[in-house]
Amino acid sequence: MTGGNSETVGLILGKFAPLHRGHQLLIETALAEVGHVIVVIYDSPKATPIPLTVRAQWIRRLHPRVEVIEGWGGPPDTGLTREIMDIQESYILKLLGGRSVTHFYSSEAYGEHMSRALGAVNRIVDEARCRVPVSATRIREDAFRHREFLSPVVYRDLIVNIVFVGAPSSGKTTISQRLASEYQTVWMPEYGREYWMEHQVDRRLTLDQLAEIAEGHISREDDMLLKANRILFTDTNAITTFVFSLSYHGCASERLTRLAEAGEKRYDLVFLCDIDIPYDDTWDRSGEVERRNFQQQIIADLKVRRIPYILLSGTIDERCATVRSVVDVYKKYDNIPALLGRARALHMTIQ
Repeated sequence: MTGGNSETVGLILGKFAPLHRGHQLLIETALAEVGHVIVVIYDSPKATPIPLTVRAQWIRRLHPRVEVIEGWGGPPDTGLTREIMDIQESYILKLLGGRSVTHFYSSEAYGEHMSRALGAVNRIVDEARCRVPVSATRIREDAFRHREFLSPVVYRDLIVNIVFVGAPSSGKTTISQRLASEYQTVWMPEYGREYWMEHQVDRRLTLDQLAEIAEGHISREDDMLLKANRILFTDTNAITTFVFSLSYHGCASERLTRLAEAGEKRYDLVFLCDIDIPYDDTWDRSGEVERRNFQQQIIADLKVRRIPYILLSGTIDERCATVRSVVDVYKKYDNIPALLGRARALHMTIQ
């Protein structure tokens, strides 16, 4: 149910880079006061690397009653010079295509000229930032510090999720723990190990149990994303569990298959831990021969899924150094070409 007169229309515009509680206050105020709310989101590639489609989806998920218009090709300049105001006004009027707006919502000085151009009420909300004392600029500088002003839907999309895959006894856990400590963040342990210890029968799990492992891992991983400081280091994923299922049962359940497919786009960086380190032959593992076989299955599956990965070889120290060299130049949504150039310079293996 919307608020206000059904014939009234509110308009909000911005970059929403990222969407924060102040933006949401604008949207919620408009929803309570007018019959229909339109939000226009500018592309603004110079201002933010976060794709317009990602930012638009935040609003659609959090405020499904709002009409979201993606402003591709919007004017990049902001300010209150007459030239810039004319450009902004002309763009919005053209984008609306003659649709009437009765209220213009903002917390900025541009509300005055834009509402006048629209023939709308200039509705200023929390201009002094008293109710929500934050700005998108401050969040871009340190999202972790200001995460209380971000919805979980938004915050998860700001975190670089790095996953380590590979056969058992290839250093995934040790590397995840060490790097999380170095980068002052958290890491996501392999849930399957915990589950296996509790539920295995004669060292085996059923197809349904393997799907439960993947679901439990993803659920915990989602929680850890909200605790992460810029980066989450993740030990293993649903794709690895899928390969385990193929290895032990010759097939995988539909449920696990879907989770593995979703995992193809879940991670920003994928590191494959090589098996050129000594095998730790604990009672819960299947032996050196099975480690080699499973590693080949992992590699084949990554190639079939077209997932680029960086190979980590050598000692644990050398592997951590390789990860650091990538992480320190990587920017989410922004610099795959720069990353590939860095890899070539360091003679890293990206496949």
